[in-house]
Amino acid sequence: MINNKKIAVVLPAYNAEKTLEKTYAEIPHDIVDFVILTDDSSKDNTINEALRIGIKHIIRHHQNTGYGGNQKSCYNKAVELGADIVVMLHPDYQYTPKLIQSMCWLIANEVYPVVIGSRILGKGALKGGMPLYKYVANRFLTLFQNIMMNQKLSEYHTGYRAFSKEVLKNVNYNINSDDFVFDNQMLAQIFFKGYEVAEITCPTKYFDEASSINVRRSIKYGMGVLSVSLSYFFNKIGFGNNKIFKT
Repeated sequence: MINNKKIAVVLPAYNAEKTLEKTYAEIPHDIVDFVILTDDSSKDNTINEALRIGIKHIIRHHQNTGYGGNQKSCYNKAVELGADIVVMLHPDYQYTPKLIQSMCWLIANEVYPVVIGSRILGKGALKGGMPLYKYVANRFLTLFQNIMMNQKLSEYHTGYRAFSKEVLKNVNYNINSDDFVFDNQMLAQIFFKGYEVAEITCPTKYFDEASSINVRRSIKYGMGVLSVSLSYFFNKIGFGNNKIFKT
C-alpha cells in the first residue's frame, strides 16, 4: 500500500514465458498488494511459469480475445478484488517495473488520477531501439490527437499505465474494442470524462522477446487512432454518437 491505498499490478500476457520472471522480480512487492496475470491463450508455457514464480491471481482465456480483451479481464478482476490503484504492466519486460512506486505515489496522494509512462519524454524511445517508422508514426498520431482532443500529451501509445479506482469505475472500458486500439479508446474516454493524465519518463527496450505488432497491424492501429480522435472531437462538440463516449 501507499497512503492506505491498495495497489494491484495487472499483467496482460501472451507468450510471455521467457520474460515473465524478470518482469515479476522487479515489481516492488513491498508496496504492491497483489499481482494479476491474464493469459490470452498463449502458445507457450506462460501459465506454468506464472505458477512457478508464485503469481496467485491467474486468469486463463481458452480462446484468444485480443490485446484489449485481455486488459478488460485484468481490470475487471482488479476492481473485483478491491484495488484502489491499478497498474497495467506488459510482462514482456519492455517497460521497467521500477517506475511503479512513482506512478502509484501520484495517484495515492491524489495529485493525478491517471499516470502513464512515456517513451517520448526524453530520448528513451529511439535509444531503446524503437523502429524509426514507429517513432515517426507515434509523433504524427500524437500531434493529431493533441489537436483533436485539446491535450498536450507526449504520446498516447504507451502500454504502461496506472489508474485510480474511480477512473476504472467511471469509464466504461468494457465497451471498447478487443484489439490494440483499446488503449487509445480508453485514454479518449478518460479525457472525455474530464480527468487529467500525468506522464513520467519511461525507458523502453526493444528486443526479440518483447511483443510488437507488425507493419500491417500497425497501419490498422493507426487508422483506428485517427478514427477515435475524430470521433472524440465531433462528440465533444455535440455532433457525434459514438457509444464509447455515451456511458
